[in-house]
Amino acid sequence: MRTDPFSIINKYLDKGSLVYRVLMEHGRAVADKSLLIARSVADLHPDLTFIEEAAMLHDIGIFMTREPRLGCNGDKDYICHGYLGRELLEQEGLPAHGLVCERHVGVGLTVRDIERQNLPIPRREMLPVTLEEKIICYADKFFSKRIEALREEKGIEEVRRRIAGYGQDDLERFERLHALFSR
Repeated sequence: MRTDPFSIINKYLDKGSLVYRVLMEHGRAVADKSLLIARSVADLHPDLTFIEEAAMLHDIGIFMTREPRLGCNGDKDYICHGYLGRELLEQEGLPAHGLVCERHVGVGLTVRDIERQNLPIPRREMLPVTLEEKIICYADKFFSKRIEALREEKGIEEVRRRIAGYGQDDLERFERLHALFSR
């Protein structure tokens, strides 16, 4: 069953808002890269329709967070956008799309990561599991949400450098994704 991600985005965000622009431009950049990656691993049979839909929606939870630079005026910490997006999409009848929201944050989060960093999110494994989740998580790392560079793709060394700042485990998870998708 096809889902129209734009109808969901339009349901929750004002088209004229900054957060709408950020979500649409960042989502489109991640969707385009995700589709490119998916086509490069066609032998693994990724679901291209799902990838495009889920990539457009992967950050839907940001509007419920507090990040004024992105036009987000919610009451939760930004790190919460993944699980908030999951909850929202589950309410919309899209549980698989919701899992992408929750599992794309960082290079996924383990319970150990959450506890060690004392993150204000549910204590559960939030690692990408399906091929589609892994593709979107990986593609997302190449784009920031800086307003002046929403569609600007980072190079692999910059991505590695940023991820390394979160620790060796995160970098190793990223490198496993990179090995899978850069063949």
